[in-house]
Amino acid sequence: MTRPLLEVADIVRAQGDRFIQHNFRWFHWAHRKVLRAIARCRTAALGGHRDQCPRCGYRAISFNSCRNRHCPKCQSGARDKWIMARQNELLPVAYVHVVFTLPHQLSPLALQNKKVLYDLLFRASAETLQEVAQDPRHLGADIGFLSVLHTWGQNLLAHPHVHCVIPAGGLSPDRTRWIHPRYPFFLPVHVLSRVFRGKFVAGLKRRFQQHQLTFAGSLKPLENEKAFRSFLRPLFRENWVVYAKPPFGGPHHVLGYLARYTHRVAITNHRLVAFEHDQVRFRWKDYAHGNKQRTMPLDSQEFLRRFLLHVLPRGFVRIRSFGFLATRHRARLLPLCQRLADYPTAHTPAAVTSSPTQPSCFRCPKCFTPMLIVERFPVIPAGQLSTRSAYLDSS
Repeated sequence: MTRPLLEVADIVRAQGDRFIQHNFRWFHWAHRKVLRAIARCRTAALGGHRDQCPRCGYRAISFNSCRNRHCPKCQSGARDKWIMARQNELLPVAYVHVVFTLPHQLSPLALQNKKVLYDLLFRASAETLQEVAQDPRHLGADIGFLSVLHTWGQNLLAHPHVHCVIPAGGLSPDRTRWIHPRYPFFLPVHVLSRVFRGKFVAGLKRRFQQHQLTFAGSLKPLENEKAFRSFLRPLFRENWVVYAKPPFGGPHHVLGYLARYTHRVAITNHRLVAFEHDQVRFRWKDYAHGNKQRTMPLDSQEFLRRFLLHVLPRGFVRIRSFGFLATRHRARLLPLCQRLADYPTAHTPAAVTSSPTQPSCFRCPKCFTPMLIVERFPVIPAGQLSTRSAYLDSS
């Protein structure tokens, strides 16, 4: 795949130092680490190797990746490995995509309490799905699903939401049969919305009572319990957004579908249009006006600020599994689900080879032969990073 004409790394290298100088009052070490990793990714600063084609003799230099999970260039490899590892967990049923979104009023609170609120978002959405699915009036079964956290909208502002990819159906309570859904959208969305709202607000109140929440700046008055309850009260006067798509296909579709959501960062390099006169322009989809494709101009400093809004706390897991797909239940319950759903004893070749996300080694651009490493380059010491060659990008 060819390198995009413009990358987030280009903006970081040009404006990163200036951004740090102007925002040092709130700048966190995690932000600095992300900017440094993106700037050095696939450059001589991280070392690299020379590759040679054993067939035609073609040679190329490749620099090492930073492997930071916030780097747009480092996610494709991690995504491919993760997707391939999920192949044995597929079920021969349709899959459903459900999205749980926090109201915009909670975004400032979420930015100050990322670990607490994002974890609560995972828990509340998972408990909602499991509780509604276990209700005999809706499905009456135990389900399993994957949840992926996204914290951004198309305009890069804070927009916390969780994507859930769910096999349509579940295990009966006595574990003897597979129960298929009775609704076109798997579970009633209006019920999911109300249960999710109740669970999240109740969890927020508990965490307030346990002094797990931080309030700073304009949110400082919410430290008072009466003010906090007044802040929460309007949330019950509106419907929370739970969006469900119709089933999108069986196991031969799910791997490519998951690839769209699992390892995304705030913005992909291919959405960037231009970077000139300290202004960044990027493509975005305007959902409020018929999903129209538009171009948004931002000052480079504002672009970096919005990008860094989505740096996750250290060690925070943004892809989680629940129900019979949870790690502690998977080995015991997944084979049972596959058997009850008449899963074939072995994958058909088409189910595996048709996936567009299978990883492949670096191949010669002339004859497509796998390249061999013939020489390795060491990491450039920090004192030499100012040299021009340190940031020649090989991506």
